[in-house]
Amino acid sequence: MDNLVSTSKTGKTGLVACGALAREILAIQKQLTADVFEVRFLPAGLHNKPSEIPGAVDEVLAELATTCSDLLVGYGDCGTAGKLDQVLEKYGASRLDGAHCYAFYLGLEQFDQLQDDEPGTFYLTDYLARQFDTLVFKPLGLDRHPELLETYFGNYTRLVYLSQTEDESLVQKAKEAAIRLGLRFEHHKTEYGLLNDFLKGAA
Repeated sequence: MDNLVSTSKTGKTGLVACGALAREILAIQKQLTADVFEVRFLPAGLHNKPSEIPGAVDEVLAELATTCSDLLVGYGDCGTAGKLDQVLEKYGASRLDGAHCYAFYLGLEQFDQLQDDEPGTFYLTDYLARQFDTLVFKPLGLDRHPELLETYFGNYTRLVYLSQTEDESLVQKAKEAAIRLGLRFEHHKTEYGLLNDFLKGAA
């Protein structure tokens, strides 16, 4: 059976990643000279239930392991409290460094410094700026119960937008999100950060 599995390997690197990174991963993939990744994206909504991320990743890695020689995971720890790393160890897979996408976009040291300077910081990426209403405002019920704003964001002082692309419309969306949340706005251009190194290094 082992020989049958090994002969079916494609030579590609299997990659299971958060759907919130899909645009960025596909853009980086286009920059590569060879088609080196077999990619599977999981729903970005899993971030609302981080306890389900390890199981979902496990299921896809089991599939990719039958055809791919190397395995990568496009997640940080993402609130799994180390349980995702247990899944990675099972398959000999590697993931992005850091606790979440904010850290690996900005760089681990830079993120720690930014967070230490002002702990009451709410972050947006390009994906979250696009999906602010769908993933933040409405799920928290702020469209129906604006009085909850102080409960959720009373301890926050600023919104930091970490942008991966040059898109003025997204900057404007992020600014509007800061106004709606009553937070000071800051913009940091990160491009693809450590995600770029992670994928191109593997390729």
